[in-house]
Order: sequence, then C-alpha cells, then structure tokens
Amino acid sequence: MSRGKLAAQVAHASLSAYEEALRINKEWISEWKKSGQAKIVCAVKNLEELMRIIEKAQKLGIPVYVVHDMGLTEVPPGTITCVGLGPAPAEIIDKVTGSLKLLR
Repeated sequence: MSRGKLAAQVAHASLSAYEEALRINKEWISEWKKSGQAKIVCAVKNLEELMRIIEKAQKLGIPVYVVHDMGLTEVPPGTITCVGLGPAPAEIIDKVTGSLKLLR
C-alpha cells in the first residue's frame, strides 16, 4: 500500500477500535485520555501473524477492530489491511504487541 493508503487504514482502525472500546470498557478510555492518548503502529510479517494477534487480543478482552478494505483503490475488496487494538492498559496491550516491531 502507498503511504497515504496506509495512513488512511490506520486512521480507520484507530477510530473504530475507540468506538469498540466505548462499548467494552469506558474506564480504559478515560485513563487513555488522561495519559496522552498513545497510538503505536506496529508491523506484522503476514496475515497469519495478524490473525494470531487478533485472537490473542480478543482472548484478553482488548477492544479489536479489523479493517476490511472496500477495494476502491489499491487492494481487492475485503482485504484485511489493518487492525486497531485498544485503548487498553499498556501492560495488557504489551502481552499482544510487545514482540512486534514498530512500523518504519
């Protein structure tokens, strides 16, 4: 994906995960807002690794939103392009993403 497309996908994931967190745990949102609203973008090696991340996050009760692209520009319809996790306490998020590399 181009940088612009990637940025748009991350924005979709971030906003939608926030909306999911509103449903699941408003207290985590409140703490996240007080602490500066951290957002971290990590990379995975492939779709299999991403699916493991999603499953692990769900098991831990972390808000999760999977972005399925509409396919209007760069990727086929239904392609999973990005996943938003949280807001959630760092010690919980780190159990899922702590081994991932930051996107550069």
